[in-house]
Amino acid sequence: MLPQTKRILYATDLSPNSGYVFRYALSEAEKHGAHLVILHVIEKLAPTAMALAGPFLGGDAFEALSEENKSYAKARVLKRLQHICNQEKGQNLDVHERIEAIEVAQGHAPDLILSKADECDCDVIFMGTHGKGFLRHTNFGSTSRRVLRRARKPVFVVPLPEGEIDITIRGE
Repeated sequence: MLPQTKRILYATDLSPNSGYVFRYALSEAEKHGAHLVILHVIEKLAPTAMALAGPFLGGDAFEALSEENKSYAKARVLKRLQHICNQEKGQNLDVHERIEAIEVAQGHAPDLILSKADECDCDVIFMGTHGKGFLRHTNFGSTSRRVLRRARKPVFVVPLPEGEIDITIRGE
């Protein structure tokens, strides 16, 4: 017998078609009566970039920019969710009731995705992939590949479609 799915982590990069992956995660949540934890990770600046910007920005300025980025990212997640909720209302999905938390964190995405899944006791991870660069033919981006390699729970990797789909959010 398969373990029961009670909580799903949906990791999003906030790309225009990331709502496509959200639909998959939401559908699974509905099917199992589970809740969603939404996570967006802001990558920290590389040490080289920090060294170059250091003379121009002090440590406090970096911290302020970081907090501003987190607030902006959370606002974007909320805006996207509102858009998705409006589109999904016709399908009688209780979108708002399924969302348990929206988290924005800063750091190394694979590490934070895996630690948040453990911290929130998530049973499954949903994420999208662009398949950029030389890995395009494998359809896995570097973040999804790293999460898959280290995960000890099911991970659903949904390839993002090219171009716009009906849930694409424009004008942000």
